[in-house]
Amino acid sequence: MHHVRPVIATGLAVALTFAPLAGAHAASPAPVEAEHGMVVTTQRLATQAGVDVLKKGGNAIDAAVAVGYTLAVVWPEAGNIGGGGFMTIRTKDGKSTFIDFRERAPLASTKNMYLDAKGNPVKGASTDGYLAVGVPGSVAGFEYAREKYGSLPRKDLMEAAIRYAKDGYVLGQGDVASVKENADWLKRDPSTAKIFLQADGKPHAVGDTFKQPDLAASLAAISEKGPDAFYKGAIADAIVKASAAKGGILKKEDFEQYKVRELEPVKCNYRGYEIISSPPPSSGGVIICEILNVLEGYPLSYLGADSANTVHLMVEAMRYAYVDRNSSLGDPDFVKNPVPHLLDKNYAAEIRAKINPYKAGVSKELMPKGMGESKETTHYSIIDNDGNAVAVTYTLNGSYGAGVVAEGTGILLNNEMDDFTAKPGVPNLYGLVQGEANAIEPKKTPLSSMSPTVVTKDGKPFMVIGSPGGSRIITITLQAILNVIDHGLDIQEAVDAPRIHHQWLPDQIYTEPQALSPDTVKLLVEMGYKVDEGDPAWPVWGKAAGILVGGKDLATIKKGDGARYNGAMDSRVESGLAAGY
Repeated sequence: MHHVRPVIATGLAVALTFAPLAGAHAASPAPVEAEHGMVVTTQRLATQAGVDVLKKGGNAIDAAVAVGYTLAVVWPEAGNIGGGGFMTIRTKDGKSTFIDFRERAPLASTKNMYLDAKGNPVKGASTDGYLAVGVPGSVAGFEYAREKYGSLPRKDLMEAAIRYAKDGYVLGQGDVASVKENADWLKRDPSTAKIFLQADGKPHAVGDTFKQPDLAASLAAISEKGPDAFYKGAIADAIVKASAAKGGILKKEDFEQYKVRELEPVKCNYRGYEIISSPPPSSGGVIICEILNVLEGYPLSYLGADSANTVHLMVEAMRYAYVDRNSSLGDPDFVKNPVPHLLDKNYAAEIRAKINPYKAGVSKELMPKGMGESKETTHYSIIDNDGNAVAVTYTLNGSYGAGVVAEGTGILLNNEMDDFTAKPGVPNLYGLVQGEANAIEPKKTPLSSMSPTVVTKDGKPFMVIGSPGGSRIITITLQAILNVIDHGLDIQEAVDAPRIHHQWLPDQIYTEPQALSPDTVKLLVEMGYKVDEGDPAWPVWGKAAGILVGGKDLATIKKGDGARYNGAMDSRVESGLAAGY
């Protein structure tokens, strides 16, 4: 059971330091310990590929590139070279940067491309097939990171991915379950079905060796010729040809003009810890920092991890922050993002002043004038012997993306266009209501929630964290940080702990099953909340991957006798692995 405290007044914004109280969550396994490097990913083979690169003398950026390519083979539901993502880097010399290799809207995109003649969204238009595909960025992003921040040749970093695609890998229970769950989606496209399903339309069995020769050939071409093989050669030609034949709008110019962006990360300070995270076109870092700024004024460790008071304060901070997310933020090349205002501690104080300590807020009262994102993303966290820390979140958007593969490429393509606002004020597939700032425009990047984050303390790396989870990525990453800093949990407990979520609209608290005790839920309902205890559309809330430096938790770090690196892969993930050396 979860510890429940009686309701007390929480309206006073007192910034005091309290000893963290560990929440009474179910037992988690101990974090994985290592002294020289740590890699945490959603798939065991990808983790091992990253560790092998570190052992060869590669740095964390090299390992991140190797993991990214390997996941494209062994974690096809979200690992990709047909999608895109973000990389947050904090180097050993204390500098930090952010690499944006997110998908871009094709040149032929239009604001109303997913609306019918009456101006209503066409069901499936932004998620199904080639019309849903944004211009992929992963290959360009990995090469940019490797060339600028890595140390090993591209060939060394792609060797594992090519080997697993060519020679195959043995399918585990999680691999087969994923394909089985998505079989109807995969069988719609003959080229996709041929790869992932057997002749009878059924998934392969546990213990089968799964080979992807077309993908192996594509990866080998990229390994030999670099990104030009993807963006200017036969691979792009094949994707453009398939797009034209099947209702898409991709052109060769879309691939030739794709550019990676390097941006300044978002930074904020929470109780003496520096948060380094994703800037627009991600909303993740901005909104995590906005929520943390609000919560910094409350004694969360005293109130308790799962108390009605703490949940109330978290939900209200989330409510205000998600209004800002959904109405104000977008691609910085197209929209002026009010980041300084949203990160201002005075703005956080204004929000705290509006929060009633005893009563739920009402989302409709915060509706801005003029008025998304899927759960099938993947995150990995890496740190090397020199202290270079890398957090990567990348995605195909939906599980297995648009479910299409251009014949001969072996590359699953994304359905990232669904992350744009198809129509302002209309909920997307996952309930996000967004505004004009995220409207579709050619070469624009859709707003994201991906939040690859590095936390430092006193100028040294402290935590590497992130998760998939669609609109819930922000709150999943946020809660892992709070669980360590405020509630004293070890890193494995912090990523395993049950989660809550509120995203402004719909106006309700989502919780994982049994995340809150009946007593806590009763208190929240009495405060005016609608509590949804378990959403069948979200059976698994993210797959967080975390690393803590200096010990498994704050108490161990304070004593100074903990392992240097402590890795934790979310226990929700059967196939994931934290490993180091």
